[in-house]
Amino acid sequence: MLVFGRDDTAMHHAYLFNYPGIPEISGTDFQAIARQQAEGFGATVHDSQVIEIGVSAEGFKISTRIGTINIDYLILSEGKKAPLADSLGLASGEDGFTVDRNGRSSMDRVYVVGRSARPARSQAIISAGDGAAAALDILSTEAGKDIQDWDSPPKPAE
Repeated sequence: MLVFGRDDTAMHHAYLFNYPGIPEISGTDFQAIARQQAEGFGATVHDSQVIEIGVSAEGFKISTRIGTINIDYLILSEGKKAPLADSLGLASGEDGFTVDRNGRSSMDRVYVVGRSARPARSQAIISAGDGAAAALDILSTEAGKDIQDWDSPPKPAE
């Protein structure tokens, strides 16, 4: 999995008192932990802005300041102003981009999550949940069956 973003999110101006499992944390500390966790699970995080998205027969070609890469799926989380989603001509209305409960947009293999899909509902847990729903939908599509994502606790030593 590839993650692109310059880490200039509004989250750096937030202080979270209501994120489940965390008594309180600054948005900046939360972002650092989230990025480390994503990398720990195998994601490659690029601190680079996506400049342009092109559609190809195989999927999508994204252009950044560090180069161009082909990908199969897009999960866009751009905030209230979503120039990349706009550039793809995705269906939208006054309440944000039109998506289903898994974040699927009007274009095949493109998901729009977080504030881009719910501009009036900005909260870290909503964005995280939307992203998780999109990821599970992609995994289920690729597997050809519903995927459940949960871990079992370690078994006690005998």
